Amino acid sequence: MKKLLTVVILPIIILLLAWLIYSGIRKPIAFNKEKDFRSEFAIQKLKDIRTLQVAYKNKFGKFATAVDSLIDFYKNGKMTIVKQMGSANDSVMMAHTEAVKKANKGITDKGLYELYLKGDHNLVFSLPSDILVKDTLLKREDFNIDSLGVIPFSGGKKIEMKSVVKQVSGVDVPLFEASIPYNDLLRGMDHQLIVNLNAERENISKFPGLKVGSVDSPNNNAGNWE
Repeated sequence: MKKLLTVVILPIIILLLAWLIYSGIRKPIAFNKEKDFRSEFAIQKLKDIRTLQVAYKNKFGKFATAVDSLIDFYKNGKMTIVKQMGSANDSVMMAHTEAVKKANKGITDKGLYELYLKGDHNLVFSLPSDILVKDTLLKREDFNIDSLGVIPFSGGKKIEMKSVVKQVSGVDVPLFEASIPYNDLLRGMDHQLIVNLNAERENISKFPGLKVGSVDSPNNNAGNWE
């Protein structure tokens, strides 16, 4: 019996303990690797939302309240860009432009553009023009506007987005935030490790997931991964 214990049972116990230790170390490593992999997709999506929100605010003076509004803005909206004609660092061009302005009192940039079309290419002025949002922003091959509001790996869960106008030092400031909870992003992964991760974030008063912007206070539309 003693020999059986030494030769058979004890080695089995040692191997079992070794496996439990190895598994205990390997599981969090594999979890974090998968978390980081999924987070890359989620962060890119939040960056895309931020890009469209900034363009939307430049156009309308406020942030969109829903992802669907951003999708419509991307597909059908226009944005104004200002093209600089000539170089403000070129003293000869600047002097010529000033001379033209003095000779044509009250001439606007539009009038300067008309002179430019007639052949005077030594003018310095700004030329605003409207262009389609979809022809300008997010021109990546892997970008899909129709899935903008869907959390990656979540089985179809939606990104939560908020938009408010808050008074800061007596001034109305538009704010927005878009968030992806770890509970949704890490769907199907080890439940206890997700619980532990959320608890760690909440213990330091951090959002348990990924978030861009804030409706609580201005943060320059920063992401909490930055």
